[in-house]
Amino acid sequence: MNGPGRTAAVRLTVVVGEEDRHHHGPLATQVVHRAHAAGLAGASIFRGCEGFGAGSRVHTARILSLSEDLPLSVVVVDTAEKVDAFLPVLGALLAESGAGGLVTLDDVTVVRFGDDAHDRGAAG
Repeated sequence: MNGPGRTAAVRLTVVVGEEDRHHHGPLATQVVHRAHAAGLAGASIFRGCEGFGAGSRVHTARILSLSEDLPLSVVVVDTAEKVDAFLPVLGALLAESGAGGLVTLDDVTVVRFGDDAHDRGAAG
């Protein structure tokens, strides 16, 4: 077995609210579906247990709290070229939803383990 393969990539993170919608469906789910349709390597949704955003209202999952609009992070990792090509699609989706969202980009190193780790890029 070969050692770990390393590839430069970009991590795209989109932070939206759990109650944010696009055409009656969850906005975060639409981000994942659009990323898939764009051929990105993968996307995952992570649900926060507490947080606040631009409105400064704290949302929490604690039992005694009434808040249900918890923060969701959609994380995508792929090549810079693929992420850059997806940004206009993402921007249009966020604008169309009317909900907006925070988008961050980070340079990352993808480490792959396995026999074919050296043969695949971030999208492999």
